[in-house]
Amino acid sequence: MNNSVTMPRRVSRSSEFVNGAKATIPLIIGAIPFGILFGTLAEPSGLSVLGALAMSLIVFAGASQFIALGLLAAGAAVPVIIATTFVVNLRHLLYAANLVPKVRHLPQHWRALMAFGLTDETFAAVSNRYLQQEDIRDAHWFYLGSFLAMYSNWVLCTALGVALGELFPDMTQWGLDFAMSVTFIGMVIPYLKSKPMWAAVIVAGAMAIATAAIPHKLGLMIAAISGIAVGLSLHMMQSKKHSTQGKTHE
Repeated sequence: MNNSVTMPRRVSRSSEFVNGAKATIPLIIGAIPFGILFGTLAEPSGLSVLGALAMSLIVFAGASQFIALGLLAAGAAVPVIIATTFVVNLRHLLYAANLVPKVRHLPQHWRALMAFGLTDETFAAVSNRYLQQEDIRDAHWFYLGSFLAMYSNWVLCTALGVALGELFPDMTQWGLDFAMSVTFIGMVIPYLKSKPMWAAVIVAGAMAIATAAIPHKLGLMIAAISGIAVGLSLHMMQSKKHSTQGKTHE
């Protein structure tokens, strides 16, 4: 009698790559207007055409690019823009911490590439891949497919937005800047599923209003740091409480 355990068939790297791109398509559809909007508003906000394209190619961070654009239009200093976008992107540390055990076996160049391609959309797609399949030996090719699909879409939509801005110079009068605010609200709402998240948003919003008069838009940094601090503190308190309750029941 053969008692050997049959190992699941290993998916090829090309299949992993294609599956990663496919898993990201629904998220790409939602990001298309976001990328076009960035390209359209870039030049009127004070960023050159080449600067807009370079930012999408090199920075590749939708929310941070919009924030940088707003600060640039408001005349904020470069150090303030860099510091503010850095704070906004701190959430990627949580994404990275979650992925570390899954990519520990990969060489440094792969991990560097994955770090550059880490976005909300790719993290969501790749998280499902890791949850659904135990074999992660070639899961980085799934990640690469997701990343390149998202990256190509973002750069292409930026270029399209820039072109539309050139064809219709008065697009800044169409109220697209309001659409940018609505887009951010739409990004935040799905995350409001816990008390720490609600607290972070409320505190950040209140601090943004309270510090609006501070020069160089420094109030945005204060608001972001305050929101993160309050949300993280509540999350840690809840985790500690649940841990204590679990030990009590044992």
